[in-house]
Amino acid sequence: MTHSFALHIADAVLEPEPLDPARIVSGTPEVSGKVVERSADGRQLRGIWQITPGVVTDTEADELFVVISGSATIEVADGPTLRVGPGDLAVLRAGDRTTWTVHETLRKAYVIRL
Repeated sequence: MTHSFALHIADAVLEPEPLDPARIVSGTPEVSGKVVERSADGRQLRGIWQITPGVVTDTEADELFVVISGSATIEVADGPTLRVGPGDLAVLRAGDRTTWTVHETLRKAYVIRL
């Protein structure tokens, strides 16, 4: 068991994460992140994630996130189009096929259930 903690999301140092070139639709987006906590069974992750402008595709996990800075439009195949910016909370469902159009570098805090 770990102790309680606080972290200032805007100042958190993130590590580069590989982005499969096959997922890039346009631009030169770069991804970075940091897992700040992992459940004992490894099925839940809490962390911070960031992506620079561009368009990418993804297949989502079960995720709740809050946008800290930046903006994006997330098109869910056979579903809604989400426009997110600072202060917005969003929920993505496992298996959602998405296209992210990142307008301004987007930083989010997330909880993912695997």
